[in-house]
Amino acid sequence: MVSQTGLCTIGYEGHSLESYLNRLIRDSVTLLCDVRRNPLSRKYGFSKGVLSKACENIGIHYEHRPQLGIASKDRCGLETQSDYNALFAVYKRDWLLQQTDVLQEIGLWVKAGQRIALTCYERLPQQCHRHCVAEALERMFGAGCAPRHL
Repeated sequence: MVSQTGLCTIGYEGHSLESYLNRLIRDSVTLLCDVRRNPLSRKYGFSKGVLSKACENIGIHYEHRPQLGIASKDRCGLETQSDYNALFAVYKRDWLLQQTDVLQEIGLWVKAGQRIALTCYERLPQQCHRHCVAEALERMFGAGCAPRHL
C-alpha cells in the first residue's frame, strides 16, 4: 500500500468497477480526477454518476475536469502509437497549455496532501492523454507530482 501524497494515473480498460476501486484503495488514492471530456461509458460503473457515488462510498473524493479531455472526434481512427503520439503533440501544443488554471488546481490538491489519481479509459498511459496531463503537472510542480502509472 502506498501512503503518500502525489500523483498517479489509471485507466479503467480491462477493469471491473470492483477491481478498479480496489486498485485505488491499494494505492491510497484520496481524490479521483476524471480527465475525460465526456464522462460517459458503456461499461457499467464508469459513467460519472455511478463512478462518483462508488468513490464517495469508499472515502475517495471524485472531481471531473472536462477541460482536460480530448473531444471524441479527435480520437477516431487511432491505430498505431504514431497516431497517438501525433494526437498528443497537438493536444499539448494547442490545448493543454491553455489549461493552467485547472493544472494549478490539481497541483494545489497534491500540495494540500491529497493522493490524486488522474483517470480515463485507456489501460496504457502512453495511449491516453492523461500521461500528458501528468507530465505537465510534473513540469509545473516538480518531483512531488511525478506520476506513478497504475
